[in-house]
Amino acid sequence: MDPLENLVMQAVEQLEWVHPWAFVLLPLPILMRLLPDYRERRDAVRVPFFQRLLDASETRPQRGAMLLIRRRGQTVLIALMWLSLVVAAAKPQWLGTPIEQQKAGRDLMIAVDLSGSMETKDFKLPDGTAVDRLVAVKHVLKQLANERAGDRLGLIVFGNNAYLQSPFTEDHIAWLVLLDETRIRMAGPSTALGDAVGLAIKLFKDAETEHRVLLLLTDGNDTGSLVPPVDAARVAAAEGIRIYPIAVGDPTAVGEEAIDLETLSRMAEVTGGRAFEALSSEDLAAVFELLDTLEPNIFDSVSFRPRTDVHWVPLGAIIFLYILLRLVARLWPVPRIEAS
Repeated sequence: MDPLENLVMQAVEQLEWVHPWAFVLLPLPILMRLLPDYRERRDAVRVPFFQRLLDASETRPQRGAMLLIRRRGQTVLIALMWLSLVVAAAKPQWLGTPIEQQKAGRDLMIAVDLSGSMETKDFKLPDGTAVDRLVAVKHVLKQLANERAGDRLGLIVFGNNAYLQSPFTEDHIAWLVLLDETRIRMAGPSTALGDAVGLAIKLFKDAETEHRVLLLLTDGNDTGSLVPPVDAARVAAAEGIRIYPIAVGDPTAVGEEAIDLETLSRMAEVTGGRAFEALSSEDLAAVFELLDTLEPNIFDSVSFRPRTDVHWVPLGAIIFLYILLRLVARLWPVPRIEAS
């Protein structure tokens, strides 16, 4: 292909019209030629010796008119002005080079149990410091947030009831701040496991991504949810949500502090997830490493082309052509002929 043709093709491809219907106005001047000629009346001077002039010139009085003859150059300039006006009305836009961006491809909601049993100090940090279960969970979740660049993170805390601590966000730094502000018993001393799942389902309904995952960290059993945990998990499965329950703490505990491993396993089973047990900080870290394999990072690519309005170009051309037209009319006056 000729370089000039290639350049023209690229220009055509990069131009887009907001109001392409405006081009139907192009033939309007041609249609206007079908209208009758414009006639303009002018005043005349009456003289008392008009008849003598006729006798002297041996002519007869008659009605007459003057026709203006437009130069070809003026016709071309007017046609170009009309074309520029129609092009400006169509509002051309210049399409820039496509820009591709990556955004989060998964919504990952993390529900953290803040019941009273989370204050049990049976975990140790990597440096050997003995800490309660919530501090150990926070330590591992911070690593998770730093490594899950492809996920939008949300945070639910639950005790007597479930509460939203952070909506889905790609700002992991802000998410970590909200995580750090959580305290044991701030949501009550009990464990509303089913309510936490129910709140997560409600939040996922407003999410746009198809990949939906709920991490459920708890060290107890359900003690009064409005909806039983397994029933809530069935609803989550219908919404395309996978649940990964993580039992934190001593599985041999009894009473309200006992971990209901059977219920957690059942919740994971009905949603296509997997249940885990974490008896130490090392176990928690291993669980999240395994989750990286089960739920790898996902990025969605979004491509768009920036648009720049260029209708000012034909508008500028109209002003230039008008000035040129007036200049031509001044330098080369339009000739006149008489018509009977």
